[in-house]
Amino acid sequence: MTRAADSPLVDRLGEWLIDRALAEHPAIETFEQFCIRLKAIGLPVARCRVTWPTLHPLFSAETMLWRDGQEMEFRQFPHQDSDSEEWRESPARWMLDNGIVVMRRRLAGDEPQLDFPLLADLAGQGYTDFLALRTPLSGKVHTVSRERDAFGLYVTWVSDRASGFSDGDVEVLLRLQRFYAVAAKTALQPRMTENIANTYLGETVGRQVLAGQIKLGSGQRTRALVWYSDLRNSTQFSETLLEADYLDLLNDYFSCVAEAALDAGGEILAFIGDAVLAIFPVPEESECRAGSPGEARLDQVALAATDAARGALAAAEAVNGGRRAAGRPTFRFGIAMNIGEVMFGNIGIDRRLSFSVIGTTVNEVARIETMTKMLGTAVLATRAVAEAAPGAWDTRGAHPLRGFEQPVELFALAEANGEAKIAAE
Repeated sequence: MTRAADSPLVDRLGEWLIDRALAEHPAIETFEQFCIRLKAIGLPVARCRVTWPTLHPLFSAETMLWRDGQEMEFRQFPHQDSDSEEWRESPARWMLDNGIVVMRRRLAGDEPQLDFPLLADLAGQGYTDFLALRTPLSGKVHTVSRERDAFGLYVTWVSDRASGFSDGDVEVLLRLQRFYAVAAKTALQPRMTENIANTYLGETVGRQVLAGQIKLGSGQRTRALVWYSDLRNSTQFSETLLEADYLDLLNDYFSCVAEAALDAGGEILAFIGDAVLAIFPVPEESECRAGSPGEARLDQVALAATDAARGALAAAEAVNGGRRAAGRPTFRFGIAMNIGEVMFGNIGIDRRLSFSVIGTTVNEVARIETMTKMLGTAVLATRAVAEAAPGAWDTRGAHPLRGFEQPVELFALAEANGEAKIAAE
């Protein structure tokens, strides 16, 4: 017989959930143990799914599925799934639209209530009872949508016992729902925070910021390959295209350049208007002496960035082909790369910081990018990059750079010379 909702066993399970919340255990581990412990105190749970909205550039929601005797499942739902038929015909959608927080359906017996496709599917698998509980979540940090916060934490409990859940079973699940919601929210909050930090700051910077490096002036000097790219004719595009069309063009350009840098191990530090600032850090122990391990690591970084530049040009050629076929304007851009010491840390004011790179190397690479247009090539780099990736670069001679006293020898990406018109004027 199922124990009453006010039994000591239920009390202890609620306390256990609070302890899990305070200790910040992983969400999937807490959920699995919660289901197992419910069975241990006599509840006939055979299947349970918990779903919550998330802040992620690719996914709108995440879910965990527990089935008795089977491995846990974790799934993420892309943003476009919010318009899917599965979502529109789900109990969760109906509960949200009607402000319902508790829904019970008998799946077997004389009069089963199978008014949603999911319930018919569960009945077909031999389940007998279905209970859905929704706990709205809100908070200043993540309150971006009324629907999102109202959806909150959605939990479905399913039984395969012939008689289904008893009234006492339902009482227990209702009582423990808020305890579990606290534990789940505490476990999920760091995931959301990390998603936001990685999306807007990048993994390296996000990790440092979340570790507490948020003081003005804090940072470190490091050696890195700095990548800077800029869209051509952006002023003309902004003046002649509709806003939506200009935004579409910008995103196509960013997808070619920024994705190539990320895929090759770089990190995007900032989108500066229509420019992309990225770095490929060189490990601290690198010393760049002939024959040293540091030189090998520098070569790997330079080769990765060189491959990324080739990848950006190839992607632009493909994307522009599609845009041209659709009668949309094509785009061009320039890329510059430089290797040197940079200051990597917080700049700004005490109440508003930006984590970025500063230094001569950064200033120089921005000036070099402007030379791609003058020299008629898509990609330019300094000798430091060319020497670290031998055979991939052709010298274009020394050229004066605005703000620098001495001319700088520039090198063009060999494969880009014949393709200069694809990406640069």
